[in-house]
Amino acid sequence: MHVWAIANQKGGVGKTTTVVSLAALLGEAGHRVLIVDMDPQGSLSSYFKLNPDTLEHSVYDLFMHQGTVPESLPGQLLQETGMPGVKLMPATSALATLERNISQQGGMGLVLSRALTQLWDDFDYVLIDTPPLLGVLLVNAIAAAQTLILPVQTEFMALKGLERMMHTLKMVAGSRHKPLQYLIVPTMFDRRTQASMRALRALRQTYEDDLWVSAIPVDTRLRDASREGLGINQLDPDSRGCESYRALLKSVMQLQTAQA
Repeated sequence: MHVWAIANQKGGVGKTTTVVSLAALLGEAGHRVLIVDMDPQGSLSSYFKLNPDTLEHSVYDLFMHQGTVPESLPGQLLQETGMPGVKLMPATSALATLERNISQQGGMGLVLSRALTQLWDDFDYVLIDTPPLLGVLLVNAIAAAQTLILPVQTEFMALKGLERMMHTLKMVAGSRHKPLQYLIVPTMFDRRTQASMRALRALRQTYEDDLWVSAIPVDTRLRDASREGLGINQLDPDSRGCESYRALLKSVMQLQTAQA
């Protein structure tokens, strides 16, 4: 099983779109894929027409057992997505209370890792959508991941969010048994605007060694896919957005192979 976390300490940079698009393409290729919603806002769950405010069971259930994960519980939380080969472990808004409820409990940073161990033979890939705040949920995602994908919108304020994320990675690096590989992915790129062009240049100057060679463009078809609850490959396989995510998937898999 390969575990990828899609993370950035800023919202609105394309994390959920990246999770869905890559998962859909992996499923299309015949892989068994699990997507996990670790964000209390539940954007990934909402993508598939689930309501995080009314769901009875979710990722939240994993954290209700003092750091252990009861046998078979992770499998009971899975939902269908309508995308071939892809299942979802959804979020509920109750996740927002987690930090307060478990702040005094030890061993809570590895709950998701323990849950995924139970599903190890059931999936080829796991993609984790993360919250934009540093806390127990983001720590769980980073601890479980072998690879981080860091979407960053090509605009100035998003670059500041990336700086915070890089600081977080430095903090957690020492607690891992092996290095955490990552790839920074420029998103929402519009070559017609000076703001996008300047932001992309700044990314290349600062993060050249860890930056994806291309960028995900602004594409209204990605928004259309979200509205329909589909992967972009299902809605418009010839769109610019789909072609870009195919290229990104190839790059992430090459990175994964190089570090194996």
